[in-house]
Parts: sequence; C-alpha cells; structure tokens
Amino acid sequence: MFARRDYIRDYMMIPPGTGEAAVVNVIVEIPKGRRSKFEVDKVTGLIKLDRYLYSSAVYPGDYGFIPQTLAEDSDPLDALVMVNEPTFSGCLIEARVVGIFRMKDNGVNDYKILGVPNKDPLFADIRKLSEVPAHFLREVEFFFATYKQLEGVTIEPLGWASNEEGTTEVRASVERFRGSLGNVHG
Repeated sequence: MFARRDYIRDYMMIPPGTGEAAVVNVIVEIPKGRRSKFEVDKVTGLIKLDRYLYSSAVYPGDYGFIPQTLAEDSDPLDALVMVNEPTFSGCLIEARVVGIFRMKDNGVNDYKILGVPNKDPLFADIRKLSEVPAHFLREVEFFFATYKQLEGVTIEPLGWASNEEGTTEVRASVERFRGSLGNVHG
C-alpha cells in the first residue's frame, strides 16, 4: 500500500511560465496523433485514460494544460503545441504562445492556447499566428469543431486570436488560479 499524496499538486507546483515573455509550461496529456483522451486524474495525479474519442479524428498536436492556471471552464487552461513528432503523456514542454483558439463547449468558454516548442529550430521563426501555416489552423479548427459531435456535445467555434490575446488569457487564467487559492485557504 502506498501513502496517499495530493499528486495533482505535483503537476500544479510547476510554474505556468518560464520567466521569458510569452513562454509557458505545458504538461502534455495527449500526444499528437492519438484518439485516446488522457487527462491527469485529480485524485491520484496519474495520467488516466478518460475515454476514446467517438470519432476517427486524432489530436493535431500535443495537447495538455498550463499548470497554475484556471480557465473559465474550471479546469487548467488548455494548450495545443505544434510538434514535429509526438512526445508523451506527462512531458513538460516550454512553449511559445503564438495564438489562441476560442470556442464554447456546451455554452461555456473553452479556449485553447496554440504554442510551438520554444527551443525547436523547426519552429524558431514562428512567433505569431500569421506565421503558422493556414492549413494547420484550419485543421485545428475543424478538429475542435467536430471531435465531440458523435458524443452529442455542442461546440461553437469562435475563431482565432493573436499571440498577444493568447498571452493575456494565460495571465487572466493565472490570476483566476491565484484567486481560487485565496478562496480555499481564506
């Protein structure tokens, strides 16, 4: 028998950013090309298989969350990282924010930060949304607009916004997270 710990806190102890402007830490839950929906289990802290996507769609990049953030959907802020090759669940990627995809999931804001690995020379010249291949942006939008249709979930795509707006959303999510700590301990 193992001693019970608050494992989710281990992931959430990682700072949301690196100290470098517009560079965030992303914990990968779902590697690029997977249909499996993995997520960090809030009780054990392990990467858990939540479900398989009902459609044949696969994640177009490494997908996860930015630690020490709280999005409007009451989960950590989601992030999709463009990668040349998939990493693995639990991997930490230092990602440069290049934009944000805004959408509603069942009427609730569910924004996705788009990033690139900060130190990957393949993505060294990508700093803003206009430098991302247009077809990749269409793939991501199509994926998120349709990946839950067979589950009966209504997704409303709201479109793309700039890296500045993405960084602003990261900051707002960090502030929401810090505010939620005051509510827990206060």
